[in-house]
Amino acid sequence: MATPLSDPSLSPLQTIAVVGLGTMGTGIAEVLARAGRDVLGIDISEAQAARAVATLETATARAVERGRLTEQERADVLARVHVSTDLRSAAAADLVIEVAPESYEIKHQIFRELDGIVRPETILATGTNALSVTRLAADSARPERVLGLHFFNPAPAMKLVEVVSSVLTAPAAVTAVTNLALDLGKEPVAVGDRPGFVADGLLFGYLNQAAAMYEAKYASREDIDAAMRLGCGLPMGPLALLDLIGVDTARTVLEAMYAESHDRLHAPAPILKQLSEAGLTGRKSGRGFYTYEAPGSATVVRDALTPSESATQVQGREVRSVGVAGSGTMASGIAEVFAKAGYEVVLAARSEEKAQTAKARIGKSLSRSVDKGRMTAEAAAQTLDRITAAGSYEAFADVDLAVEAVAEDLEIKQQLFQTLDKVCKAGAVLATTTSSLPVVACARATSRPQDVIGMHFFNPAPAMKLVEVVRTVLTAEDVHATVREVCGRIKKHAVDCGDRAGFIVNALLFPYLNNAIKMVQEHYASLDDIDAAMKLGGGYPMGPFELLDVVGLDVSLAIEKVLHREFRDPGLAPAPLLEHLVAAGCLGRKTGRGFREYARR
Repeated sequence: MATPLSDPSLSPLQTIAVVGLGTMGTGIAEVLARAGRDVLGIDISEAQAARAVATLETATARAVERGRLTEQERADVLARVHVSTDLRSAAAADLVIEVAPESYEIKHQIFRELDGIVRPETILATGTNALSVTRLAADSARPERVLGLHFFNPAPAMKLVEVVSSVLTAPAAVTAVTNLALDLGKEPVAVGDRPGFVADGLLFGYLNQAAAMYEAKYASREDIDAAMRLGCGLPMGPLALLDLIGVDTARTVLEAMYAESHDRLHAPAPILKQLSEAGLTGRKSGRGFYTYEAPGSATVVRDALTPSESATQVQGREVRSVGVAGSGTMASGIAEVFAKAGYEVVLAARSEEKAQTAKARIGKSLSRSVDKGRMTAEAAAQTLDRITAAGSYEAFADVDLAVEAVAEDLEIKQQLFQTLDKVCKAGAVLATTTSSLPVVACARATSRPQDVIGMHFFNPAPAMKLVEVVRTVLTAEDVHATVREVCGRIKKHAVDCGDRAGFIVNALLFPYLNNAIKMVQEHYASLDDIDAAMKLGGGYPMGPFELLDVVGLDVSLAIEKVLHREFRDPGLAPAPLLEHLVAAGCLGRKTGRGFREYARR
């Protein structure tokens, strides 16, 4: 019978073995040694063990140069690390962290051998992010001492650690490694055993959809990545991130997730298999979705898929004046953007009063920019003078580009496009800012569908750099060229995509948000833990529930329904919890309560 786990506060985890000295294992060893732990680094390869030591020497030398360590502290850190190729050197460890390749057979073999080496009270942790911790525990001689300890790469920099317990794990073991993670300066999140846990469970579904979107030739790799960086504030685009993680690694994780969930969103996109089997696994091989300067390099080089800068461009139409239809935040923000870029702007609403209110909102925004030193008072006054408020769309008679930003309701938009068709001059470009409705349905409401295009700005329009340019099958080439040129002039980054629900950003963002809701609904993890996991482990500027409450739960539900209706994938069906909150009037920050409660202003 296994010895009962003692109180972890009485037996701190001081001597720790790290099995597997690749990038992750070496990073974990550095974190442990810098926190005063004695580290036994173990790898079957002598060369890999030597590389790990060299990496630690380089990393600590850099820390000294930056003033983060003294020379004596560096010497102490290095003295605490001992490397070996013999697993038996783990005999003295209080905790063993296994970070071997993501193969059940390899990990199982290591755990079987460790059972005959370590002391009865030693905790065994696996660093897997895809395999079953429960299965590894069940096959161990000490299942109550087996758990998951999932660090994120690079381990010295990333704050998140997922502490994964199975139904067999003793609470004292969880407490012991949680205390260790806190002592390392990390933020531990307690999760149950399922493939991907929280962070990767949400992240890899999103990456998989991005790969499928690229494979379908819906958008270029550059546009998909730029859309998610600029539209969501992510540090990397999904395809570049797949190359960094390793296409083969992503495929392994997704296979494990699909085996458990049978959710089509987790079924690896065929391109992941094709690239993996061709050896095009990303940065580490020098080529994946992108081509790199050399294996292991982060420098992207041009290849056959890189957009040509010298390609013959279709001549766009001349745009000197712009009409913006609407009186809400988005309409006033778009009008401000165009006016700042030097365009004459007509801001029209259903009444003169609404239009003047929208213009006043722009005035306040410009004043804030002056107060923050972003523009002069003179420039702000000139910008506001370029905007004419009008209480009728008849004022659009002479504009070269009309942009609607009215309610996200197809019937309302179609009625507006019928009006624009009558009042706008021949040759004027008509654009919709819809985020979820079919652009072609707006186009067909006019007698000139070839002049209609989507220009999806992001809120707040003056700050957000992205515009999704949405062509229908009827959009004329010169209309597309016109909008691309205009985006350049207003200093926005345009990405091209076709006319289907969600375009790029919402089609990738909202299934991820929906899956986060399902995690809470299934009591797998808490709101706070999921938000922390995605901010700390995925580099997201906001956690999914923070973002949902800001966007509005009713808006989110409407977009989820559109995506589900268009793609008819059961995995896209809105989470019942989201529907219940909306039905209860809990719509997020705007109502004072959504997934969280907010103080009313």
